[in-house]
Order: sequence, then structure tokens, then C-alpha cells
Amino acid sequence: MSIVMYIVTQILGSPAILVGIMACIGLIVQQKSISDIVSGTMKTIIGFLILTIGAGAIVIVLQPIGMMLKSLFGFSGIMPTSEAIVGTAMIHYGSEGGLVMLLAFLVNIIIARFTRFKYIYLTGHIFLYLSLLVTVILSVWTPLKGPSLVIVGGVILGIYLPLIIHLVQPYMRKVTGDAPIAYAHSTNLGAFVGGFLGKFVGNPEDNIEEIKLPKWASFFRDVTLSTGITMVVIYFIISSVFSYMGDDKLVKEIMGSQHWFVWSIMQGLQFGASITVLLSGVRMVITEIVPAFKGISEKIVPDALPGLDCPVVMPYAPTAWLVGFLVSFPIGIILTFVLAKLNFQYVIIPGVIPHFFASGPAAVFGNATGGKRGAILAAVCSSILITIPNALLVPFTGDTIIATGATWGEMDYGVFGTLLGYIARLVGDSF
Repeated sequence: MSIVMYIVTQILGSPAILVGIMACIGLIVQQKSISDIVSGTMKTIIGFLILTIGAGAIVIVLQPIGMMLKSLFGFSGIMPTSEAIVGTAMIHYGSEGGLVMLLAFLVNIIIARFTRFKYIYLTGHIFLYLSLLVTVILSVWTPLKGPSLVIVGGVILGIYLPLIIHLVQPYMRKVTGDAPIAYAHSTNLGAFVGGFLGKFVGNPEDNIEEIKLPKWASFFRDVTLSTGITMVVIYFIISSVFSYMGDDKLVKEIMGSQHWFVWSIMQGLQFGASITVLLSGVRMVITEIVPAFKGISEKIVPDALPGLDCPVVMPYAPTAWLVGFLVSFPIGIILTFVLAKLNFQYVIIPGVIPHFFASGPAAVFGNATGGKRGAILAAVCSSILITIPNALLVPFTGDTIIATGATWGEMDYGVFGTLLGYIARLVGDSF
């Protein structure tokens, strides 16, 4: 058991190592030289670590926005942040959750090998979060324990993963221009909805990336500058209000000795720098993983595609991504008031991170099929999917998880988890 758990938590639970192993296997089966195998494997891992550093920096930069909004509006609800859940979930459900992840990975490979759903889910941290979600729900609402829970949970998740990738793949081809990669994240449903609805409301030729900007605004073509300056403005608006109306102690805790004006500038520009790092990692991973994965496709799982993390689509439409976030987040704030007014059992506080990493990709897919209108509609739908399903999910996660004040962050957790919760509760009630 300890060896299995070591493999699950230390290897499969580490996305950089998992992707590196897949690249290594691909290069080996292609009978590449030792130097090529080592080089390709290390570059893949390093690229993923660069991506992770960029994503982590973005998380740190965005966190103060949620804190300030919570202080200003006085919400005492549930914060949608998957990272906050993992610690508690691993302590109470880690052993079974890790084994669910391992079995699900094997089931995924079998399905990819013998069916037309030829996708391998390689986004390790999302894989782990989904495994814990399935384990928590089955543990709380069914009599399943030990091996029976692992088998049922592993099979359910192992089947779900290639299917949810397949759902998005037609639109992924439109986004990437038929690049040999797939989309595997906790935002696949948002990507699907964006791509599906976009074609009904707009024209892909009306591409949001081709917006004609005046000369003075030409810097918006540069991802680093456009995202950085946009976030400076957002921080400027929120922090100016917060510095005068917020709690003085929290103001000092967040901004330290810096004046809110200077602090806003630095936070926004740090965001731009973090985006640049993230995109650098994305390009490096794609450059290495696609040729390496060719070996797996040809020799182990013919024609299989690697399912990769959501930032892989950002370079294809960075403006759409930014617009998606800017449209989605204010709607999330409005929906929070709506849930409170409707007396929902649990109110979801708008999380900047889910809105950025879910509605950004949704808008990219909406833009690919419906241009500007598609991107905006995708962001609106994404905001709704982030908020309401996750509010419905909370009661199914049990008292231990609810006590953390957090829940899983993006729409796939909310929709998939809530449906599984209802089914698990029906099954549990029948015993």
C-alpha cells in the first residue's frame, strides 16, 4: 500500500513529473538516443515547472481582490478554491482518493487503447482534485468503503475523463487549428458551452483578436502589456474604494506600507509578468510533449492525444481570455447577491482565480466559433456555471469539507460533482 501511495502522491500527483514521464515513454518507444530522451524529458518537466510558477504567481497576485471584496461586501459564504480543499481532503480521504486516481488513470489508458475516445488525461493536479471529489462524495453518501469505493470511484472517473475531453475536442480543433493536443481541465464544460453556443450568436471571422485598436492602444496586442495594464486599472478601482472604506487593519495587512496607488500599479504589472512566465512554460511544454507523445500514439495507444492544462489555449486568443475574465467576474459578484437574496443554503463568494482560469478559456472557445459575440456569451455562461452548480455541490461534500469554508472551484466540479452527489444519495438511501 505504501508503495502504491508513494507512486500516486509523489509521481501521479505531481503534474510536472507525470507529463515528463509520458514524454519520456514517448521518446523511448520512438527509440530516440539517450541524449534526446533525457533532453526531451527534462525540457518537458522544466517547461511545466515554468508554467506552474507563472500560474502560482497569478494566484498570489489575484488573492487580494477576493479578500477586499469579501471585506467590502461582508459576505460570509463559501470560497471556490480547489487548492484550499486538498489539504483537508488528503488528510481524511487521501488513501482511498489516491487509489481512485491510480485506477482511474489505468481505466483511462484502457479506454483510449480500445475505443474511439483516444485521449490521455495529463493534467495531474486536476486529476487529483477530481479523484478526491469522487472519493468524498462516495464516502459521505454511500456505504462503499475501502476496495469497493476505490473500484467504483476509479471506474466512474476513468470513464468520465476521456468522455469530457472528447466533448470539447471538435472546438479544440477550431481553437488550435487541428494541433495534435486535447483540452483536459476542470473547465471542459465551460469550454464546450462556449464553443457550442458561439456558433449560434456570431461569426468566427469576427475574431476578437482582430479588433482594430487606435495607435495609442496598440500595446494591447502585447499580452504582457495588455493584461498588466488592464489589471492595474482593476486594482486601482477596487483598492481605492477599499483603502477608504475597508478595515484599516486588513488594508495594512494586504498593502503593507505601500500607498494603494503604488500598490495597484505593482500588483497589475506583476500580473503581466506572471502571464509572460506562464505562456513561456506553455510554449516549452507544447514544443516538447507533442513530438514525444507521437511515440505513445503510434506504439501504445494509437492516435491518442495528450489532454493538457487550460493555459495551452491562451496563446491562440489572449485577448479573448482577458475579455472572458473581465465579463465573468462582475457577473459573479452579481450572482453572489442573487444567491444571498434567494436564501441559498450556501452562497458562493466570487473567486478571482476560477473566473480567470475558467471564463478565460470559455471565451477563447466562444471566440473560435462565434467571434466577439461568442466570446462574451461564453463568459456570461461560464460565470453562471461557476457559481450556481458549485453552490449546489457544497451540501454533498459533507461536514468535514464544509467546515473549511471552501469548495472546489470550477464548473466541472460543480456539475459533475452535483450529479454524482444526487446519484450517490439515491444509492445510499436504498441501502
